Amino acid sequence: MGNLLAYSGIATKVRAMEAKLLWKEDFEKIAAMKSVPEVVSWLIQNSTYKEVLENLDPGLIHRGNIEKLLELSLYHDYTKIYRFCSLEQRKFLRLYLKRYEVALINYCLRIVINHYKEPFDLNYKKPFFDKYSQISIEKLIHSRTTDEVIENLRDTEYYGTLKKLRDGRAVTLFDYDLALNLYYFTSMWKSRKKVLKNKELEIFTRDCGSKINLLNIQWIYRAKKYFSLEPADIYALLIPIHYKLRTELVQEMVEAETMEDFERAVSKTSYARHYHFTDQLTIEKMYADCLYYLYITDRRSNPYSIACINTYLFMKEQELEKLTTAMECVRYGVSPDETLQYVGGRKL
Repeated sequence: MGNLLAYSGIATKVRAMEAKLLWKEDFEKIAAMKSVPEVVSWLIQNSTYKEVLENLDPGLIHRGNIEKLLELSLYHDYTKIYRFCSLEQRKFLRLYLKRYEVALINYCLRIVINHYKEPFDLNYKKPFFDKYSQISIEKLIHSRTTDEVIENLRDTEYYGTLKKLRDGRAVTLFDYDLALNLYYFTSMWKSRKKVLKNKELEIFTRDCGSKINLLNIQWIYRAKKYFSLEPADIYALLIPIHYKLRTELVQEMVEAETMEDFERAVSKTSYARHYHFTDQLTIEKMYADCLYYLYITDRRSNPYSIACINTYLFMKEQELEKLTTAMECVRYGVSPDETLQYVGGRKL
């Protein structure tokens, strides 16, 4: 009864927001469009993206501006949910916020390491991060070197990890990205018991643990297929958490001599057994499908819990990825059928 009372309001709010997400038929319409301005016009007239797109100058309709505005839509949804949450529920949302913080830091490091001439364009993020985050956009905007980015994060939890890496040896963007991802997932895993209790802890542990396992499988696959890395180098990439995934099976995947051996090892995991892993199902699609199934199952079984929040934010993020991909396909004249293969064409 406690969870029912605590989550009845937020669950109703989230269900109303979910009903406004794009459907398979919407992506079919978008895939058949001839230009990005046509897609933007349709979104303004037929979706909740009107809120962020309607004041966009027609002369500024290009990928960079649109992606920023779509990201604002995600921040708006996070804010709407946050306002309806209790103090306890907000603790979970602050934990969830780490994923946005890590993405922001990675963006800043990419800018300075690659010596992009364009100045930081972070002002559109400032209201959101000023309100909810430990990171100061105002400081990051003025960063022009890796050292400055790291020093401008001195008052955040990420400073220690980044400083230790910087002071140790010559560091690449990949090294920073890896270190931040490892920190993000291990800190989430350690913090979950401080933020959540009982059924909510069980749900989050299953969701987070499964995501870590699926990411590790995906990273092993990419390391072997695209980079031919040695096992020792692959182990260094992995998040050191195995949630209900035997260490021996992880070892079998990492040390597989061929891609066929790797796929045989993957087929032994619960993810492949339950989600019909085949040669036609890519690792990336398996990752998205497994998480989708997991989140939807959690929400159906526990509608008055953090599952309603966790599932919606996942669905929204997936929709934004699909929408960005679809617009890029339209921009380059990709056929509707091929576009739908890229985006999936299913309501997430």
